[in-house]
Amino acid sequence: MSIQVNIYEAKTKFSKLINRAIAGEEIIIAKSGKPVAKLVPIETALKDRIPGSAKGKITIAEDFDAPLPDDVLESFYQ
Repeated sequence: MSIQVNIYEAKTKFSKLINRAIAGEEIIIAKSGKPVAKLVPIETALKDRIPGSAKGKITIAEDFDAPLPDDVLESFYQ
């Protein structure tokens, strides 16, 4: 569901509008009757990153930084 409110109403009822957005509503904020912004809930919260969680799962070849073969390099300059 979507509702439209003017800027003044959005300022005076901001906390209530936030709660409605958290509940899943889409709030359109208008200026002089024209939509200018949208207040929507965040889809998913990002998980906290855990340093070192990929340890032992990734391997890097010894020659990962070796020069590319000439035929591959030539394809970049054609």
